[in-house]
Amino acid sequence: MVVQYEKIFTKVLPVLNIKKADFKMEGLKSITEQDIWRFLVSKKWKKMSEADLALHRVIADIFSLTAAQYMTFTQVEELKSANWFASINDEELQILIGNQHSPKITS
Repeated sequence: MVVQYEKIFTKVLPVLNIKKADFKMEGLKSITEQDIWRFLVSKKWKKMSEADLALHRVIADIFSLTAAQYMTFTQVEELKSANWFASINDEELQILIGNQHSPKITS
């Protein structure tokens, strides 16, 4: 496992365990400490360097995170990465975007 800000991650792992337990009680059964950490790094600390992250701020951010914030983040990430047109071929895609006319069906 490679985590960004690994030194801080190791220090706050017990706090992440507590938050994971909270999320599990709220119905997020498959969440891991790394999932929570990935959210914080990607969303909350997106423009911060490791030197700017004080330990008290990291702990406060972990405890203030809600299940709704996490779920919104994961849903948006899933929508960004989804290949909406994976199940169609190139010809069908061209028809959808209007570059070709659909084949005529005759009876």
